[in-house]
Amino acid sequence: MGASSSTEQTVSPEQRELESLAASTGTLPLLRKSFSKLSDPQTNTISIQSLQQCFYLSYEDPVYESPQKPESFPRLLDHLGTTIVDLFFMSEKGGINWLGFLRGYVKSCGRMSTSMSLNILLRIFAMALEKLGLSSKLEFESNDADCKINGSLLPSDVLLLLWMCWSMLWNVRTWKFSERKGKLFLPDINHLVLSAVVSCAEVNSSLDLWDCDILGLHVQLPVGKFLAWALTTAPTLSDCLTQFVHGRLQSSVTAEDESGSSQSISGDISSTASQALLLTHGRAWAIFLGSTNNISEEILKACLAGDLIGTDEKLLYRSSAHGKGLNRFWSNVEGYHGPLLILISANSEDVHQDNSKTKKWIIGALTQQGFENRDKFYGSSGNLYAISPIFHVFSPSGKEKNFVYSHLHPTGKVYESHPKPVGIAFGGNITNERIFIDEDFAKVTVRHHAMDKTYQPGSLIPIQGFLAVEASITEVEVWGLGGRTAKEVQNSYKKREELFTEQRRKVDLKTFANWDDSPEKMMMDMMADPNRVQREDR
Repeated sequence: MGASSSTEQTVSPEQRELESLAASTGTLPLLRKSFSKLSDPQTNTISIQSLQQCFYLSYEDPVYESPQKPESFPRLLDHLGTTIVDLFFMSEKGGINWLGFLRGYVKSCGRMSTSMSLNILLRIFAMALEKLGLSSKLEFESNDADCKINGSLLPSDVLLLLWMCWSMLWNVRTWKFSERKGKLFLPDINHLVLSAVVSCAEVNSSLDLWDCDILGLHVQLPVGKFLAWALTTAPTLSDCLTQFVHGRLQSSVTAEDESGSSQSISGDISSTASQALLLTHGRAWAIFLGSTNNISEEILKACLAGDLIGTDEKLLYRSSAHGKGLNRFWSNVEGYHGPLLILISANSEDVHQDNSKTKKWIIGALTQQGFENRDKFYGSSGNLYAISPIFHVFSPSGKEKNFVYSHLHPTGKVYESHPKPVGIAFGGNITNERIFIDEDFAKVTVRHHAMDKTYQPGSLIPIQGFLAVEASITEVEVWGLGGRTAKEVQNSYKKREELFTEQRRKVDLKTFANWDDSPEKMMMDMMADPNRVQREDR
């Protein structure tokens, strides 16, 4: 093959450098195997058609979770494979040799900064649109990955770009379980698109974030501001391309195993069922895009789960199913020592409307450890999220460490001169928490970020204002992201607690079978004649 034959000859400095760069990503063995599988033994090159087929991505009649259904999107995916090959893999003498194969991989998926990776994504998107016959307002000053980009994006362009990245991730993560012609599931990501619109474009106050037609919204998002938004809100967006290229090359090596699949994840998707949960596929993916720590893989599993209702080992608590209140909450999360994602859905009145119309919004918090019953703040790290109707991530600021507060009613104390609030809170300080949930899970209070130095500033809910917002809670969900080990530890803890409780309930009836030996008779005798001398049995 091309890789082995190159070792028999004098290796050029360029090839040595490219192989070193590929080895630094840990994919050099995969590249050797895939080149051997795709190349022609006679010419020792890969034909353009073979490589385009390797990256070919096509789905008919996708399953949409949202009402937004752009007709051009399935046809956009048809041009994704040819675009990747045309941009990065140069053909020489009728094919792509080992050197050109390495060069194309390093240019598209090599080690580079996040901003350069995002530039590559935009270049792929712009060329795919051009192949489709649609115009793009993006202009690239050169062919370099770090070149300056001018122009702007429409909200509809952002929707197509994000769905393109989702489709690449969906394809390689489900190919082992789905047929080649399986269905593509497209989640509702309006909250992500609106996040980019609000952050990058100049929109007037009349924009209804709860009822907005993304495809009909004609505002310009300068590409520079969009890249800045992506770096802060969705820094792992560029990983979708790398995972797609790796996955398709891996599938070319193990193509014979693909025909043996029997299950279709995409066919089991139920958009109606997933919408019943606060953590929909689209919201889970938004949290995944904003995660750069060890919980991102667990979030990704929730994104791509065929039916989120069935992920019982991750869903620890749901107020509508387990009951509202701090005690019910505690009985379901106690003993779980791992990262937790808490989502709160609430309704508040829109003070800017004359009819006092209620608005539903969802906020969330991510903790790196389980809950503890304390009367002060604790924790090592975490994030706050504005999830719906727009998405934003508020990471730690590094100034304070008031990440989590969870306090139950104190036991064994009759009176406290200064009782600590009972409930759950995130950020801020005691009595001035950024998010506070009361013990009945009836009300949630959201305060201005000026009260909080633990998390980054910003509005958790639209048009928040400086005054505290008190809203009625409609649902609370807690998702465990510590993997199977954390869940098994919690199950062991629960079984141990149930055993202790059962032992405390048991009463040895033989001890009280004789009235003369019962403690009740002894107490009655002492009350009748406290000076009576009791004979001691020896």
